[in-house]
Amino acid sequence: MGNFGKNNPMHSNWGSACSDSDWGFGNDSRFGNDSRFDRHSKFKKPCKVCKSHDDSACDCNFKAPARQLAAPLNSDCVLVNSVVGSKTVQKVAEATLPFTAFTPPIPAGSTIVSVAVTPNLAGVTRNTTIIRDKVVNIGLIPVSILVTFLAPGSTTPATATLSTRLPFQEHTDFPGACPEDTVIEPPLVVEGIFAQPGVPVIGTTGLVSTNAILVKIVLRTTITVTRQVIVDSHGGICDVNERRCETTSTPPTNTLPAP
Repeated sequence: MGNFGKNNPMHSNWGSACSDSDWGFGNDSRFGNDSRFDRHSKFKKPCKVCKSHDDSACDCNFKAPARQLAAPLNSDCVLVNSVVGSKTVQKVAEATLPFTAFTPPIPAGSTIVSVAVTPNLAGVTRNTTIIRDKVVNIGLIPVSILVTFLAPGSTTPATATLSTRLPFQEHTDFPGACPEDTVIEPPLVVEGIFAQPGVPVIGTTGLVSTNAILVKIVLRTTITVTRQVIVDSHGGICDVNERRCETTSTPPTNTLPAP
């Protein structure tokens, strides 16, 4: 399109892309001395225009914007959780189950061959509360029970099943724990499962019989009691609630919600 021939490579039939002054030949013949492209005017030329040896007139100094807090802090104190204590504890879930609770009902006088108990840890429900120097924990663990038995006079094993929830409870001594502290307790771990046939039970008629099975599950967990405290810049500590451990004249009575 342009005729470059022997002319300056930045010239074409439509004129020069750069003025004469840009090439070192004096003032710009197109715009005059007052042109916005003149070096001495208040509008500086773009950086590195036309000549590679032309010093840049740009003075760029980029800076990241200063980070602004949502609101200024007016204290050098921090709120932290202080550990009152941590210990590994065991809980025992158990229940005595009469033969009549199974499906189909186990005939009275049957011989129990085996009892398979499968706990469902994902379905555990528990309520935890703190009284002075103690942590009280009450809960339920769902189980599926499969019993293999021999009915009286039979030589062929039969099976019966039951799905239920076994209650557990434990109170753990925690010197220094107060009602407004917080309890952190990870998921329960099963340490052992036990079944004992022939346990006495009171039947529907009020008579005591041995047509029952005791099922016991030993559970383990770690209980950690924490307390919110304020720490100043010198390491001084003060309680958020300085009266949290005051005793009352009446022992606390708690009705826990149903699991």
